[in-house]
Amino acid sequence: MSAKILCIDTSLEVCSVAIGDFSVEERGQNIHSSRLNLVIEELMNKAGMTLHDIDAICIDKGPGSYTGLRIGVSTAKGLCYALDKPLLSTNTLQTMAYYYQSIYKTEAVTLLCPMIDARRMEVYDALFDANMNFLEETKAVVIDESFLAEHLAENKIIFFGNGAEKCKQLLSNNQNAIFTDTDIYPSSKAMIPLAEKKFENKEFEDVYSFEPFYLKDFYIAPGK
Repeated sequence: MSAKILCIDTSLEVCSVAIGDFSVEERGQNIHSSRLNLVIEELMNKAGMTLHDIDAICIDKGPGSYTGLRIGVSTAKGLCYALDKPLLSTNTLQTMAYYYQSIYKTEAVTLLCPMIDARRMEVYDALFDANMNFLEETKAVVIDESFLAEHLAENKIIFFGNGAEKCKQLLSNNQNAIFTDTDIYPSSKAMIPLAEKKFENKEFEDVYSFEPFYLKDFYIAPGK
């Protein structure tokens, strides 16, 4: 019997929670602080469970929105403390890759590049093979004509996420660069297989010291 793991993602504009076969998602700017606890309550009612029934909590740790990550991690840690449950975490970009793969089942020779907008021509990205192994670790990168050139010379790469548009024009003449119109975002539903595997392997986080994976320092605009 699979562990009952509450999965939470607040890394972008979707407030997403899931457990087992049940999920609740709401989309909107700056909704996490006001809606996260309510969508968790809605999820528990939908699943016919209480928070005391769960075995662990998993949070998508980032990268992503500074504020969204901070709210999600704070909520997950608070629940772990209150319920005495272990904390798990997943990488936001890997969650996006799992979400894409769950829809399309890509060929073994095709690579996946989830991308999150990080202002100007910069994105957060990572590169995965069809088995969800990291080929390029999570990083912040400025998009130019040489972006992933070595991999694109030998493989088809599917680009998706809210940062993919930034490299679409630059790579439009490369037949190995594929862009999808499907809205692929870090959904809590895609976290479930990752969370279950980490739970089985006891890859728990230290609730006291755990922090979001911001990747970059928080930016404050001049005059703010």
